[in-house]
Amino acid sequence: MRITVVGAAGMVGSRVVAEAASRGHQPVAVFRRVPPGEATAVVGDANDPDRMAELFAGADAVVAATRPAPGHEHTLAPTTTILLDAAAKAGTRVLVVGGAAPLRIPGRPDRRVLDSPEYVPERFRAVAAASAAQLDACRAHPADWVYLSPPALLEPGQRTGTYRRGTTTLIADAEGASRVSAEDLAVAVLDELENPRGDRHFTVGY
Repeated sequence: MRITVVGAAGMVGSRVVAEAASRGHQPVAVFRRVPPGEATAVVGDANDPDRMAELFAGADAVVAATRPAPGHEHTLAPTTTILLDAAAKAGTRVLVVGGAAPLRIPGRPDRRVLDSPEYVPERFRAVAAASAAQLDACRAHPADWVYLSPPALLEPGQRTGTYRRGTTTLIADAEGASRVSAEDLAVAVLDELENPRGDRHFTVGY
C-alpha cells in the first residue's frame, strides 16, 4: 500500500513510517520542513488543504499523526478537519491517531478519561480536551475515517508486536496501569490499515 503519513517527524508518525516500510509498504512521510528522509519524504503543512489533497491523491491510506505545539492545542480539531476534507476529496481512508481523553474509564462507563485527574493531570488537560474535540470533529465529518486512542501512557520503547485491542474503554492492566510503546502503537496502526476491523473508534494497550 501507498501510505501517506502526516506528522512523520513525531514520535508516532516516525514509527508508523518505519513499521510500514518494514512490511513492504510505500510510506510517504510528510514533514512541515525539509525532511532528512530515508523513506519517500515530502514537504507539506497539515493546514494547507490544497497541498494535503495533492499528497493524498493516489494514496491507499492516510495516517494523521499531528500534534499541536504547547499553547496551540485549540488548533488540533480544525487541523484534523482540513485533513479529513483532503482525504474525502481524494477518496482515501484516513486513520487519525488521537488521544486517550475520549475513552471511558474501566468500570465507569459514565466517566471519560478526560474527567479523571488520575489519568489527566492539570498540566495535560488542555491537550486532552483538544483530543476530545478532535474526535468530535471526526464524528461530524463524512470522510472515511477511523480514530485510534492510545492508552494513558504512550512513550518510546520496545517493539513487542503484541497488544490488546478494545473500542471505547481505556485498556489497563490489573494494577490500573494503561500503557503501550510508540513502536507497538505503530504495529496496531498498520494492522488496522492492512485488515480493517470496522470500528470507527478503537484503542490498544498491554
